[in-house]
Amino acid sequence: MATIKAAMPGVFYRRPAPEKPAYVDDGDAISAGQTIALIEVMKTFNEVKADESGTVAAFLVEDGDEVDVGQDIVRLEG
Repeated sequence: MATIKAAMPGVFYRRPAPEKPAYVDDGDAISAGQTIALIEVMKTFNEVKADESGTVAAFLVEDGDEVDVGQDIVRLEG
């Protein structure tokens, strides 16, 4: 199965703002280039984009977790 990895260290967020819905949820089909989350680095929010198309099988980190460069954050199927 393919994974999407963090491109930078920071805080992982699944939604653009606390009151907004998540970019994607488990089971959603995604396209290459689609924004699926954010990583905050020094008060700057950077989009996490899908490298390839597929279906979100699972998020491997929780909303608000610290992530490192190269860490798997989403598992894809298909």
